[in-house]
Amino acid sequence: MQRFQDKVVIVTGASSGIGRACALRVASEGAKVFCLDVVETAVKETVALIKQQQGQAEAQLCDVSNSAQVKQAITSCVERFGKLDVLINVAGVIKLDHATNINDDLWQKIINVNLSGTFYMCREALPHLVNSKGNIVNISSTSAIRGLPYGIAYGASKGGVSALTKSIAVEYAKRGVRANTVCPGSIMTDMQKHSGLPEDIDWKLMPRIASITGKFGTPNDIAGVVALIASEQDGSHINGAEYVVDGGTTT
Repeated sequence: MQRFQDKVVIVTGASSGIGRACALRVASEGAKVFCLDVVETAVKETVALIKQQQGQAEAQLCDVSNSAQVKQAITSCVERFGKLDVLINVAGVIKLDHATNINDDLWQKIINVNLSGTFYMCREALPHLVNSKGNIVNISSTSAIRGLPYGIAYGASKGGVSALTKSIAVEYAKRGVRANTVCPGSIMTDMQKHSGLPEDIDWKLMPRIASITGKFGTPNDIAGVVALIASEQDGSHINGAEYVVDGGTTT
């Protein structure tokens, strides 16, 4: 399939995990991918992997919680490739702990990256997406739908992402822009591995976040759904939707 032939796609959080998988997937289907992340070596590795497969990609350092860096990144992408067709927001951070242990700085960091960062990217991309009749896919989480034990800040940030996306979907529908979310659950990524858990957790709560199959999904499982939604060939009538990809966790 070449559903993204001649399309320009920005992927945030492209250095690893779901972000890298999304970048590789849309590149394999013909997209020119502008990869953003704060980890320079790793995001350049993503670009190298794309180029090894004869794809087109560029990398730029960008802290999505910094609105000035976001604006500059969007400008650089459009200057480099001439337009923007799809924005895929994956960049995020997580720290699991008791609600009373989440201090002001940690709360603000999670909100700033996950929620404000998604907002900044959408805000700066929207004028270009109106021009191209493009679309946005934001990575939310099952924690936006169902309570995540020890994830008060992460869940709050992702609930905001889901609500933000629906607002964009409604406001911009008649202007030709679609916006959707994908809500992963039980996906094994580096972020998941390093999310941390307090030592004195109540293990009876943990089945709430586990797949009923007992297996973890992979970043590629998410990338396939993102590509479907973001493509005009298969996703043109999908707007304001939340796709849950969690192996049945929330069922």
